[in-house]
Amino acid sequence: MTAELADTHFISVEEYLEGEERAEQKHEYLAGVVYAMAGGTKEHSAVAANLIGLLHAALRGRPCRPYTSDLKLRIRLADHTRFYYPDAQVVCRPSPAGTVFQDEPAVVFEVISESTRRIDEQEKRAAYLSIPTLNAYVLIEQDHPAATVWRRTEHGFVREDYAGADAVVPFDDIGVRLSLADLREGLA
Repeated sequence: MTAELADTHFISVEEYLEGEERAEQKHEYLAGVVYAMAGGTKEHSAVAANLIGLLHAALRGRPCRPYTSDLKLRIRLADHTRFYYPDAQVVCRPSPAGTVFQDEPAVVFEVISESTRRIDEQEKRAAYLSIPTLNAYVLIEQDHPAATVWRRTEHGFVREDYAGADAVVPFDDIGVRLSLADLREGLA
């Protein structure tokens, strides 16, 4: 999904969180500037729904759990704070009950299209890869069976590319394997 500038004046994190509680539309927050979230396509929604279903089934009864794009992710950088709504995130150390955001995801997923590619591959990637608990950032193509994974190694994050209906993306740290064909179930 794409974000559009909602307001040009700077607001505090507290003002943003209070506003989001009353808002009918979701907004992302980048260093005091708020961006309205645009709606996604049918394909985007189908891939995201399949992803959540697969993660939920694979993680049932385990300590990690998936969250949908309804839950914010807070990223505290050295000089500012950001809030994003990733399409999915897997969290093994959840924030306290009643919290409206997560801080420590193990894996973050974005379903991408041409309209979101630049933001997801550049801006969000840089922010997500700064999260100390993050093991993988996953970009799933909405229009064809392909995914890019930025996976943490002892030498930093390494890019892995997966393509084709037969491809399976492993996440050994959370005990999940995602088939690209399963992510596209119900789509041509």
